Amino acid sequence: MRSGLNRRSFLSTAVTVAGAAAMAPLLSACGGSTQHKTGANTAQGLKAALPTYVPSTVIKPDIPSVAGGDGTATDPGFLSYPASPVASVSGVPGKGGSYSAVTPLWGTVPPAGNSFYQAMNKALGVNLTIKPADGTHYDTIVPTMTAAKKLPDWINLPSWWNNNFNTGELIGTQLADLTPYLSGDKVKKYPNLAAIPSGAWQMGVWGDKLYGIPCFSTSFCIPGATFYRRDVLDARGITADQVKSADDLMNLGKELTDAKRGVWAFDDVWTYLFTAWGAPQNWKVDNGKLVHKYETQEFLEALDWHYRLAASGYIHPDALAGDVANGATRFYSGKVLIAGGGGGAWNLADHQSGVAADPNYRRGAFNAITGDGKGTPVIWMGTAASMISYLNANLKPTQIEELLSVANYLAAPYGTAEYTLANFGVEGVHHKRVNGVPTFTNEGKKDVQATTYPFLAAPASVISNPGGDIVTKDYAAWQAANVKYLAKPAFWGMNFTMPQAIASAAAAQAVEDTIKDCYHGKKKVSDVQDVIASWRSGPGRRLKQWMTDKVLDKFGTGQ
Repeated sequence: MRSGLNRRSFLSTAVTVAGAAAMAPLLSACGGSTQHKTGANTAQGLKAALPTYVPSTVIKPDIPSVAGGDGTATDPGFLSYPASPVASVSGVPGKGGSYSAVTPLWGTVPPAGNSFYQAMNKALGVNLTIKPADGTHYDTIVPTMTAAKKLPDWINLPSWWNNNFNTGELIGTQLADLTPYLSGDKVKKYPNLAAIPSGAWQMGVWGDKLYGIPCFSTSFCIPGATFYRRDVLDARGITADQVKSADDLMNLGKELTDAKRGVWAFDDVWTYLFTAWGAPQNWKVDNGKLVHKYETQEFLEALDWHYRLAASGYIHPDALAGDVANGATRFYSGKVLIAGGGGGAWNLADHQSGVAADPNYRRGAFNAITGDGKGTPVIWMGTAASMISYLNANLKPTQIEELLSVANYLAAPYGTAEYTLANFGVEGVHHKRVNGVPTFTNEGKKDVQATTYPFLAAPASVISNPGGDIVTKDYAAWQAANVKYLAKPAFWGMNFTMPQAIASAAAAQAVEDTIKDCYHGKKKVSDVQDVIASWRSGPGRRLKQWMTDKVLDKFGTGQ
């Protein structure tokens, strides 16, 4: 468990669903024939729009956060759930208003008007009608509502679907401007919202104005890591600090692979490892000019190594065949010992699944490396919040203020009384304590969806796995060892709209498909170079020109 819903597990799923888009700047594609504002932010405008950050001191963690550079920090760790949750909000936040809310749901829709919803409405002081929508088809459900201009009062718009939602064109028309209520010190009226990291709030700023409320935020925002079976490597006397370069990994592949026993060293590792050679996540600026990752020698060097890895026989055959669905099973069973994955993979549920397959199971992750083992590694940061909620532009100022008070309640820190209710329901009705941990009753399993209210507002992420202290300690220690390597890539956290043709050029599907075939050993690096050359001469050239004219020259890189 991390903050009720396994927050990092959810973010990991988001990255899996969204692919590279989840790690890119937030884009909203528009029709190619119409002129649109980019929606990006000026440095001065962004600074003015962002709420003042005031860390919460309501709950003291067992493992304090460790600060990195440029606003980065590790998630605090909790080894147990607070025995007596304290209140962070005085009184009832609402004033009796009636509102509707839509959030995505990947699961079973709870019965309407159930006892959990009733308890929440009583605590919130509003009549909030929650209407969960099918998460699998959410990207087509929301555009239907926006086309008809029938958005609910409060809605969650996952940022990886900004293209589909056309979010950049909804701001200020269908989505409310929250700048007058939350910018600067105004947010101090809502202490729990003020405790959300600034980087997360940035994900809701468009055109120098604040529109979105971040959910599932973190100051340790990474796309993922290169994981390994720590129990197996420890038994062989191999420790993570011995791996400092790509050659070390290749040698490890040789040592660990035993195809006759059905054991291979690697599953897929490309997505979270290719930047170790110094390649940008997407863009870099060289002497004032934009350079795409495809154009860099470092990217080709990373691709060459991965092609050689595929040819080495050290990668599981099913991974080379593109089987992603069974990757976790291969890892748990010890068929593969090293695999790339989102940060959310490191949690209690993972530990329990692993131990069920092998009692000795223990997940670890290699520290950041460089391709040649020299210099200082860099971990390019992902988005600080991927789930963003918005209020309807038709709401009156008094209604916006009422819902922001509700949001402040929902953003109460991990382990508080408000957090416990929003995530677990009423004690004795929806949950009971088992070894000190809130555990759902049968009624709780039916009525409480941990993704319902937190998809409207939620506190900053923590690391908490009650009953699995080893997971919390291991993951917190890994974050502490690597937070110093976190760095913001070019255009980090910048929201801007793109014409559809340019968005397609940025996706570069033909190039990405060929790259995947290369790191799976099916095509050569020269094949990738050929398709990149074709992309550069057409879509890539137009993409670079648009990014230069509409973003770089007007707004800089966001650094």
